[in-house]
Amino acid sequence: MRGAVSAASGRHCFFTQAPYTITVLTNCSLSAMSTTRRKILTSSLGVMALPVISAGLSACGNSQASVPATSAAELQRQIQARLTEQLNDPSSATTLTAQLMDIGLSWRVPQIPATQINRLVAYGFGNRPNSASGNTANNGANQAALPDPGPVNEALADAVYQIYQLNPVKIYAQWEIARFLLSKYQLPVISIEPIIAADGSITYLSTDGVAAAVIQQEGSAAAMGKVGIVAHRDHAKRCINTSKLLGMDAYAVQEVALPLMYDPQSGQAWTRSRDLYLVHDIAAQFQMLRAILLASA
Repeated sequence: MRGAVSAASGRHCFFTQAPYTITVLTNCSLSAMSTTRRKILTSSLGVMALPVISAGLSACGNSQASVPATSAAELQRQIQARLTEQLNDPSSATTLTAQLMDIGLSWRVPQIPATQINRLVAYGFGNRPNSASGNTANNGANQAALPDPGPVNEALADAVYQIYQLNPVKIYAQWEIARFLLSKYQLPVISIEPIIAADGSITYLSTDGVAAAVIQQEGSAAAMGKVGIVAHRDHAKRCINTSKLLGMDAYAVQEVALPLMYDPQSGQAWTRSRDLYLVHDIAAQFQMLRAILLASA
């Protein structure tokens, strides 16, 4: 029997087999995720914010960072003053400051005890290309066949298993995680599968695509009760926000640390390193904000 690696401690745990079931959800009509690699030019605001970002990320598990944290109130005051000077528009500076404080400078997530959750939803992170999948750093969203799930998704499955031991609720998991929940832990899981087109090509689901597929399976977000979210530590905020926007009452689970590892061999280039992924996720959060603002314009 294979050992399970704890995402929080790295220790090996062992378990016994039990009967299992797996339900597969397929063919959701959802859009694909894409990414473009660009050079990032550091602005004067970025230079000012970087030490604070480093200090904030230290609290999220980066033991290398040693810059002392600035208080949120003082940071907000400085950013607002800078933007007021640059824009000559105090009202817009105030609005933009609040947005910047949330996107890029805030990474902590709401949490509840495992005993309070009614459902688990697990979002995948990256994958490993194989000879059949054909996905590379440049075409990870257009796969000819399923890639291998990869080590980060195994760590996410480990986290789901730990939570399930505390409260055995219904599990929805993106397919990369579901494969490990089935093969490694024999847990009952509803797998959220990618879209397979008529020609056999595979489209990777976006974060909101996975959330929408889960709600479609449940019938409504309200029917899910309180939802425990399992995701990569740097992806978790956006997963929870996306889940909430679609109606879920979503939280991280207090007792189980979310994995922070990165896979340099991931078929999705934006999930290979933390510095690249944080830029990717910040951009995605701004895209979410843009969509909300446009909807009310």
